Amino acid sequence: MVFFERHGVEEKESFKHFTLVNENFPLHFHRAYELIIVNEGELLATVDKKKYSLHKNDSVFIFNNQIHEFKTINHSNITIVIFSPELIGHFFANVKGTIPENNVIHLEDVPDFHGLDSIYRQKSFLYDICGTLVNQTNLTPVADSSKAQVFHKILLYVDKYYCEDCTLKSVAKDLQYDYAYLSKLFVQMANISFTEYLTQYRISQACYLLKNSQKTIGEIAMRCGYNNLRSFNRNFKKVTAYSPREYRGIS
Repeated sequence: MVFFERHGVEEKESFKHFTLVNENFPLHFHRAYELIIVNEGELLATVDKKKYSLHKNDSVFIFNNQIHEFKTINHSNITIVIFSPELIGHFFANVKGTIPENNVIHLEDVPDFHGLDSIYRQKSFLYDICGTLVNQTNLTPVADSSKAQVFHKILLYVDKYYCEDCTLKSVAKDLQYDYAYLSKLFVQMANISFTEYLTQYRISQACYLLKNSQKTIGEIAMRCGYNNLRSFNRNFKKVTAYSPREYRGIS
């Protein structure tokens, strides 16, 4: 979804929230913190290779630059909150360079986010979440491996060039790494091939455009890197189990 791209890159106090129904999103990361709160149904979230099964009122608190994805199990209604580290500056300064051993917390009460209409109410809510997190899990130093850094670069490349002729060979050339090494590393880090990931990423972008724009299916296919409408339709149905037209009609 376009709303995830480069969130929290700007260093200012930023707080955004939105609701998603029956959505999936492939591996990504960003500078912002993120909360995923399950309102209904079931969600499978993966954060730095750890898998969490989330149900009603469960929330996953994702630290900045943690690689994560989520998938709906049958049905889900979720609220996404994306906010800049500066909004909780004291917490950010104290936990910088660490990540939670367990990213999941259970919320007794989910707030009315439209009622968080001032920066003070937003900070109060977020600091309460921070307090709950540190009370229930340990924070451990980030193992900042060279492989993880390369993997981050690959994801950033896809985010920038997915609408073009994006291949692992072009990534290898741009990053000046051996193609075979990147292919093996990607599978090791993501548990899927680069081609599978690129397909999922493109289709997730197409899903957003189908629901949030008036562009034709052909225009969306082109916008998401497909020159062949038949290939787009085939991949879309493979990923979502719907045709693009069917998906657009689902309320």
